[in-house]
Amino acid sequence: MTIRIPPIQCLLTFEALARLRSVTQTSEELCVTPSAVSHRIKQLEQILGTKLFGRADFSLTTEGSEYLAQVREGLASLQKFPSATASPGRRKLKLAVTPTFARSILLPRLKQFSDAYPEIDLTLQVSIPLLDVVAEDADLTVRFGTGRYADVEHVCLMKDEVTPLASPSFARERGPFETQQDLEGVPLLRSPLEPWRTWFAAHDLDWPEPVDGSQFNDIGLMCDAAAVGMGIALVRLKLAAPWLENGTLVPLYPRHVPSPHAHYLCWRTGTMDRWECAAFAEWLKKSLS
Repeated sequence: MTIRIPPIQCLLTFEALARLRSVTQTSEELCVTPSAVSHRIKQLEQILGTKLFGRADFSLTTEGSEYLAQVREGLASLQKFPSATASPGRRKLKLAVTPTFARSILLPRLKQFSDAYPEIDLTLQVSIPLLDVVAEDADLTVRFGTGRYADVEHVCLMKDEVTPLASPSFARERGPFETQQDLEGVPLLRSPLEPWRTWFAAHDLDWPEPVDGSQFNDIGLMCDAAAVGMGIALVRLKLAAPWLENGTLVPLYPRHVPSPHAHYLCWRTGTMDRWECAAFAEWLKKSLS
């Protein structure tokens, strides 16, 4: 008799759905679509020839409860690594990430991941997809943009708000900045990653996008330039956290405007079947929530 072993992704989905009792939460945890969750459960039930969930609230059938215990035991065994004397192999994970996200958001948290998953060797590569600077052969990519990515699967990691920032000395010498019109005639630092029209439109300012002044293709460099007094930078608050915390940049206005873009974690279909990729994606989402 031929024994058909269910695919590991079906077992992982079954365990998560039984634990969370929510298709939406399960899809977010596993970084797949809700329809993929339903498809995997249906596939698993077809392989086993029995119903695992009894009602719409995802309560388990008797067979489902019994099978869940076996699945968890099996998954726990798979997670155990051989002893050091068995020369265990290490898992490799390549992550392409935007520069300032890496500096301000990822690196301060990264030791938590390495402590939780010491068997995963992480390679970080710089990537700026919005400007066509793309790292090759990355398993996972952090993109900053609109989220309309037809070429990859993706999940939103972090939204942010923008506001004009300047060095304290610049704010004192060129201020006070009491109204939005006070920005007129002041050096505005520019970046294609964060156009000023977002701020202008939110304040009903019929101003064109600045065409003069220093321009940067990296938000971190623009923050450094603003910190030394070169002008005012329109920056996302979460990315600017290191400069705000050490006092080299200060906000000029109390109102913050939602950025039209966000950070997304992206991957090619099938990538999340590798447990190290799924583990990093789950950890990153939780650490940013």
